[in-house]
Amino acid sequence: MRGVIGRRAQVGRPRSRRVGSWLKRAMLVSMAVVLPLGASVAGGSGAASAAFTPEAFDFWVDSSMGPIKSRILRAADGNTSRVVYALDGMRARGDLNGWENDTDVARELAKWNINVVMPVGGPSSFYADWNAPSNFFGIPTGSGPSGSSSGSALTGSSGWQETLGKTNTYKWETFLTQNLRSALRDRLGFSTVRNGVFGLSMGGSAALTLAAYHPEQFSFAGSYSGYLNISAPGMREALRVAMISAGGYNIDAMAPPWGPQWLRMDPFVFAPMLKANNTRLWVAAGSGIPGPGDGTDPLGIVQGTPLEVLAMVNTRAFQVRMASLGANNVTYSFPNVGIHNWRNWANEVYRMIPDLSANIG
Repeated sequence: MRGVIGRRAQVGRPRSRRVGSWLKRAMLVSMAVVLPLGASVAGGSGAASAAFTPEAFDFWVDSSMGPIKSRILRAADGNTSRVVYALDGMRARGDLNGWENDTDVARELAKWNINVVMPVGGPSSFYADWNAPSNFFGIPTGSGPSGSSSGSALTGSSGWQETLGKTNTYKWETFLTQNLRSALRDRLGFSTVRNGVFGLSMGGSAALTLAAYHPEQFSFAGSYSGYLNISAPGMREALRVAMISAGGYNIDAMAPPWGPQWLRMDPFVFAPMLKANNTRLWVAAGSGIPGPGDGTDPLGIVQGTPLEVLAMVNTRAFQVRMASLGANNVTYSFPNVGIHNWRNWANEVYRMIPDLSANIG
């Protein structure tokens, strides 16, 4: 294990305090299952002000799902060899990727001479290839979620994003590793090898999945507040509730329970592949304790705290799993503060950039 940033376990803590601490944590995890997870999963409050990056441009690519938009921000020095994909969260919007809408990290990455690819859309998709269109008892659900800019409505000139994955089948892994990858090479000259990929929440889980199964494309992967142990007890049902809230998506259309396709998506299960590939990883989760500035949004704290604790418990389980394998290709970051929101995730990108820059291209 390369290192741990932030909080470290205290040695010698009295047993009663340890039991109390884990009891509180268990209660918070239970709250995350009971609360409407979709209200904040992958989109919490506390976002940095950004909204739109004029220097970026739309990049449309055809796929089996129809035309999919990405937003591209070119590297400051104009190179085509250094590329990173920035994946969104469960409430991915139909007009802008959350990294552009809610943070300014794309500009910072461009300053580091990294080309930024921001796929748009795919709410609740986990950027996976699904088995079937999402419906309930054969009836497609309605339009996507609504809310603030940090977890908000799916918009688009024709409303196409609201039915994506419902009138057709999500094929996001194929899109990212074939359709988009080839289009970036053919139309912009971007390198298709030794790229980076990072994401928050569902995007964090997906980043590790893409790196595990496409090591020639991705030499670096970052997960922030990712759900990295989705086969743990209660996780599938927690995600079921979240996906219904975040657009009305049925998890059973994504993958049957506990079958090979579901296990293929679980970073805890495919951890040996990440070690064998020697993929450089940056894996992070906040403590669930609100940081400076979070106090201005009480609702964000109520929603974002249990969600981040759930992500942190998942991430710690993944850390133990990788340690049991003797993996030393991971940097772990566990800041003393941080809830499930864009402020936490943007701060993590800034911490990660030097490592990303050294391991792509």
